[in-house]
Amino acid sequence: MAGPANKRQKREEYKSTSRTDGTTELPKKKFYRQRAHANPFSDHQLTYPSSPDAMNWGPYYPAFVQQLPEENAPTEPSETVDVSTTKDDSTLTTNQIRKLTQDVEVADIGCGFGGLLVALAPKLPNTLLLGMEIRMQVSEYVQERIKALRAQNPGTGLYQNAACLRANTMKFLPNFFKKDQLSKIFLCFPDPHFKARKHKARIVSTTLNSEYAYVVRPGGIVYTITDVEDLHNWMVQHFEAHPSFERVPEDEQEADECVQVMRTETEEGKKVERNKGPKYVALFRRKEDPPW
Repeated sequence: MAGPANKRQKREEYKSTSRTDGTTELPKKKFYRQRAHANPFSDHQLTYPSSPDAMNWGPYYPAFVQQLPEENAPTEPSETVDVSTTKDDSTLTTNQIRKLTQDVEVADIGCGFGGLLVALAPKLPNTLLLGMEIRMQVSEYVQERIKALRAQNPGTGLYQNAACLRANTMKFLPNFFKKDQLSKIFLCFPDPHFKARKHKARIVSTTLNSEYAYVVRPGGIVYTITDVEDLHNWMVQHFEAHPSFERVPEDEQEADECVQVMRTETEEGKKVERNKGPKYVALFRRKEDPPW
């Protein structure tokens, strides 16, 4: 006699029966739970483009796909194209890579369950936002959440500007974004990696800050928030020491509408609020490059 279904079986049953019929119901988080953090140095068998020009954004932002002349249209519908290119980009032809009418401008790195992403999307309706999450189940949840929100708001254009993909930004950020492409990057409640030997895995470091400086345009902002004071001091120290960034004054910081959203809409932020914990916020502006 078979016993009761385990968690994995319940998860697969839920996804196969509830998420394949065009439902507008928001996904249930309990079926997408995963460990809080992932090792960014592990091989996660990720797919990624060889360069930003090789990235096929069409399936992520279908409402913003360029209308191609009929003679240049893909031989197959865009939805049949794999949503991400592989390490061998020969699997996608030039015609299969669907170009957008505008570039992605905002990246939420380590987006978690997408609270910030779906809160910002209506506030920045003309801007393409991308959540980037390394955990498979969590990124799948955000994708299903956005799909359901789009279905709940037909004809309004709401949430068409938000998308999520699975990625390891510590390794592949420049594979997705061109130089000076982004106007905002959000680093919300990142893994603090308390042990000194783990500090190399922190999402803010001298090396990674140079990559942020590469993809963020002059005048763009990197937003950081954490409930761990030591990590906050670490991020402030490393960004202030970098020649491409300067800290945004507190009065300007508090006037930024994205800061309030960042404080209140992420899942981690809500948990800290419930526990009456502190929230440390710091913003850093990308400086103009010095003349050659």
